[in-house]
Amino acid sequence: MFDAIPSLDLHDFIHGTQDSKAKFVADLGKAFHEIGFVAIKNHGLTDEQTKKLYDVFKKFFAMDDAYKSTCEIPGLAGQRGYTGKRKEHAKGQNVADLKEFYQIGQPDKPKEAHLQKEYPDNVWPSNPKDMDTISLEVYKTLENTGIQLLRAIAIYLRLEDHYFDAKVLQGNSILRAIHYFPILDIEEIKKGAIRAGEHEDINLITLLMGASADGLEILRNDGKWIAVTSLPEQIVVNVGDMLSRLTNDTLKSTTHRVVNPKNEKLGTSRFSMPFFMHPRADMDLSCLPGCVTVQNPKKYTDITAGAFLDQRLREIGLKK
Repeated sequence: MFDAIPSLDLHDFIHGTQDSKAKFVADLGKAFHEIGFVAIKNHGLTDEQTKKLYDVFKKFFAMDDAYKSTCEIPGLAGQRGYTGKRKEHAKGQNVADLKEFYQIGQPDKPKEAHLQKEYPDNVWPSNPKDMDTISLEVYKTLENTGIQLLRAIAIYLRLEDHYFDAKVLQGNSILRAIHYFPILDIEEIKKGAIRAGEHEDINLITLLMGASADGLEILRNDGKWIAVTSLPEQIVVNVGDMLSRLTNDTLKSTTHRVVNPKNEKLGTSRFSMPFFMHPRADMDLSCLPGCVTVQNPKKYTDITAGAFLDQRLREIGLKK
């Protein structure tokens, strides 16, 4: 049983030998089957890109709430632009998370008319002026990294290695900049509020650029919470519910949370930049036949990615 998430080198898969590629696939599959999380180096994102993105969103979140709210668009269920403080909660919970966030979506919209409504335009503030440039640069970098990881997952599942390519082409992925603001009201904590309540991600896989402070924890199979740590040059990647559903839980969407800091750090901010990799809204998430066996019978009803996203957005309070 893992005491920490495994570390893997994506270079071994993309540029390595046949043996190193096979080992990467096996190690990735084992980690995603047993704990659902890995740390990845040589992921394609530069330190400069990461710093620029963090800097621009630190500037935005430092602005007053009235200005930030001009980027909050009613009817988008938080899928583009700004979402204000205490508006999202974990599935099955009534206490709101102690955070605010900003979401950037797919800039290359699919041409199919029936998908257009699933892809609203991105929202860009007048200040900071360079938010769009660096956000979309990071978006495309992490999207390409996600495609490579999905190819490794496809091989592990004994599918054709490009199985996911068409399904995530112009996928409905989201780059989310999160500000866990300073906690100044102790009464909120007494009522059970934390920075992010225990939850599973909605999407196929999540790629997380290094957060600015500790706090991320995952729930191990034995019921123990363990802290997630990674080196500065790594990103953390985890399985989301869509992939877990598609593989009939062969790959594990692990419960995780962001806990409040210790008392002396309650008045400090935490920033986090996850990239939620989604497929196209019309992808069929029906369990793969190869993942359904007598020992592991089919657990989920058939549904499309778009319908599943809509369902989950209502469950977490973003869509009415």
